[in-house]
Amino acid sequence: MVNSQCESNYATISGTIASVPTFSHEVYGEGFYSLYVDVKRLSNSFDRIPVMVSDRLAGIDEFEIGEYITVEGQFRSYNSVGENGSKLMLMVFAREISFGRESAIDFSEDTSDEDTEKLTEENPEVQDKNTVILNGYICKPPIYRTTPFNREIADILLAVNRSYNKSDYIPCISWGRNARYCGKRKVGENVKVTGRIQSRTYQKKYEDGTVVDKVAYEVSVTRLELINAGDRVAVGNSDAQ
Repeated sequence: MVNSQCESNYATISGTIASVPTFSHEVYGEGFYSLYVDVKRLSNSFDRIPVMVSDRLAGIDEFEIGEYITVEGQFRSYNSVGENGSKLMLMVFAREISFGRESAIDFSEDTSDEDTEKLTEENPEVQDKNTVILNGYICKPPIYRTTPFNREIADILLAVNRSYNKSDYIPCISWGRNARYCGKRKVGENVKVTGRIQSRTYQKKYEDGTVVDKVAYEVSVTRLELINAGDRVAVGNSDAQ
């Protein structure tokens, strides 16, 4: 973990750079740039995750499409105001980065999930990292539901405190028994979640009939702990995707 300030919000990902850095903003002479990193899942699909980097971490010309990169930092949110109103934006805010990896495995399209999992377990140094740890407070009533195939899902929104009296609002999704447990939680409860960042595409239809493809980001929860005055109840989840 990069430093003690990340104890309540820590994220690490690794994958290939999918876009060139684009200037975002400047703070006291420090330039910040946004880019996307493709993080491979065991199923051979991938999550395209937005990353914010400072020009003081590395030269911007070092970020080449296809280059392998590892990012450590925090999963943060901010409000973007546009023509259609305010929208919650999510990204990995980089605190440390490194380029390259020692070796690579070629996951062909014919590689099964079982073989992929075996290869990555035998070669952990080449498995794409995707881990998030958040310690925050439930700020909206959890939404529990079941799919037509009777799969249990629950959505929670966590408020995670940050320095300078700021907070990040992170949507999380849980599955199976974790979903059942999350559905019983109340606003204001302090929970710690461990999971992975996932991207999800969907279509939004506007009043004029226009349909636009959108991408949502959330934390897929694999472990959840209720933190209650020194008393912890932990729930693991083998059903997470």
